[in-house]
Amino acid sequence: MDLDIIACIFQLVSQLALSMGYFFIFRKSGKKGWYGFIPALRDYELAVIAEHEEEGRTYFILNACYFVSKQIYIYYDSGSPMQVFFAFITIALAVSSLFYSIRIYLALCRLYQRPRKWTVCWVLFPLITALIWGFNKNFQPEHKAWDSEEISAAKVSDASLEVIKKGLTVNLTDRTVIDFFKKRYLLKDIHLSIPTGHMVLLLGGSGAGKTTFLNALTGYEKANADVILNGNNVYNNYESMKYDLGFVPQQDLMRDGDTVNMTLIDASQLRLPKNLSFSEKNKRINEVLDKFGLTSVKNSLVEKLSGGQRKRLSIAMEFVSNPTLFILDEPDSGLDGIVARNLFKSLRSIADEGKIVIVITHTPDRVIDLFDDVIVLAKDAGRTGRLAFYGSIEDAHAFFGKDSMEEILLSINQKDEGGEGRSDEFIEKYGQRITGQAG
Repeated sequence: MDLDIIACIFQLVSQLALSMGYFFIFRKSGKKGWYGFIPALRDYELAVIAEHEEEGRTYFILNACYFVSKQIYIYYDSGSPMQVFFAFITIALAVSSLFYSIRIYLALCRLYQRPRKWTVCWVLFPLITALIWGFNKNFQPEHKAWDSEEISAAKVSDASLEVIKKGLTVNLTDRTVIDFFKKRYLLKDIHLSIPTGHMVLLLGGSGAGKTTFLNALTGYEKANADVILNGNNVYNNYESMKYDLGFVPQQDLMRDGDTVNMTLIDASQLRLPKNLSFSEKNKRINEVLDKFGLTSVKNSLVEKLSGGQRKRLSIAMEFVSNPTLFILDEPDSGLDGIVARNLFKSLRSIADEGKIVIVITHTPDRVIDLFDDVIVLAKDAGRTGRLAFYGSIEDAHAFFGKDSMEEILLSINQKDEGGEGRSDEFIEKYGQRITGQAG
């Protein structure tokens, strides 16, 4: 038999054996076994089960660059300047890949509680090592890996709330992204109805999906959802409804060299309908200046404003369009207690005008008496943002058995974040409640 054919058969058998080793390693680690049969993917997934996903991504990218660089190196004539250049590039990429592979193998040894010397075996004899780790029953991981799309201890409610005529109704099935070969769930199973005239606190720990949820509400990042505001579907009628949606980010976008009045004039050009006359726009600007106590500083430069005045101007820029749904991300950031409370009183007055105001703040307890309701988002066992509660402040205290918003937040935070790790418990508890309401 031709030696080339023998070599080809040997290579195919070796790759199949290597894939089988990876197959059983992944099965032991709680991942899909077929990952082991895809060379590019299996190296990344090996890093995932070793809890070094970032290193896995870098390793994957370096290997891809190494392959391309190597092909270019082969393409150029021997000894040519370009071949020498790409020879250096290829060697550098190979060394970098080796460095990251060692980090991944060391992490894998810790996961499988094996001596670090096994790292050398992985680098020099990957086929034999993969077969030993895959087929030897004594090689078991300390804990299983998880897939966010597969693992979620909290059950999905499958609820669908009826649309209220005056207010905001959200029936969000999920919000997903494709992230490096896999589908990730950022949000799932969020159903709530907020009547007009309500000021609502949005509470949740880091990574619970607060910003993602707000982006879904405003249509900035659409989810698999129905978002209905006063009977109109926000996603289907975005162009006609965008003036009804106001969002104030944590960082302001103002030019220090402009006056307060000029800042609002510019905002009105963007936020108000084009067919509105100059006098109507000017009237609206004056109303907003008065509402937020900025009339006396309308001719002052932005850079001369105090922290509280600057925050109020940032809010006024969005409120100039008189939105029905008004969302603010940490409007009290950097403000002392008295100034922050006065700011929240202004927001309370906006809600009292028949608006819906949703606010994120890291110090909710100092102004909690000004809120009507609270939305509590929490990460479930699959690390997906879920609705753990929506209702009145008083009901929230009873539901969680806590006396403050800070204590509620601690109860839903994961244990590795210093919390009680009870998020799934409350997600399911609220899911049962919302299912009863929907039924």
